[in-house]
Amino acid sequence: MAATNQSKVVKVEPLDQQNAKWATLVKITYTDPEGVERTWESGERLTRPKGSDIDGVGILAVLQDPTKPDDSPRVLLQKQWRPPVDATVIEVPAGLIDPNETAEACAVRELKEETGYVGKVMEGDFGVSPIMFNDPGFCNTNLRMIHVTVDLSLPENQNPQPTLEDNEFIETFSVALRDLWDECKKFEKEGYAIDARVGTLAEGVECAKRWRL
Repeated sequence: MAATNQSKVVKVEPLDQQNAKWATLVKITYTDPEGVERTWESGERLTRPKGSDIDGVGILAVLQDPTKPDDSPRVLLQKQWRPPVDATVIEVPAGLIDPNETAEACAVRELKEETGYVGKVMEGDFGVSPIMFNDPGFCNTNLRMIHVTVDLSLPENQNPQPTLEDNEFIETFSVALRDLWDECKKFEKEGYAIDARVGTLAEGVECAKRWRL
């Protein structure tokens, strides 16, 4: 079934920079390695809390049921229509960080709000990724990927209920992690857009399978 939604772009117009709430445009003047002065047009978020090194988090939430150890782990994904691309996008759960909030706390909070699931950040040095820049050729937006496990045997994860904001229309689902590459190819054929975090994760899983890493 092709991607469908009830949303549509009505109008696109220049942003009033003085009244911008979420993002703005800037012109950066810099010198290159040969000392030549150049300019670069860039987007900047306006929401990064003071003292924070990131704008937000992406969440790799792996669903596991300890009562079924032979089951393949599944990754939690979302379908969400995004105005900038005028398409329903396949994404991982994600969100902006609050003032004085750690990346780990942000991930657990956003996961619960967007999906209803209660997760636990993975222990060790794999729980939190290095800072990643989404599109450094265009904007300064960045994040950390937080790796979370969701224990499906817990009572709180038996009937998860999200608490979405009034402007959020999100469908949550899961796919087998080992099949993510093939699923992304199917989603694209059905008309969905693929978020780079999902696509990169799928590519990494496929590389590991093909080169037996």
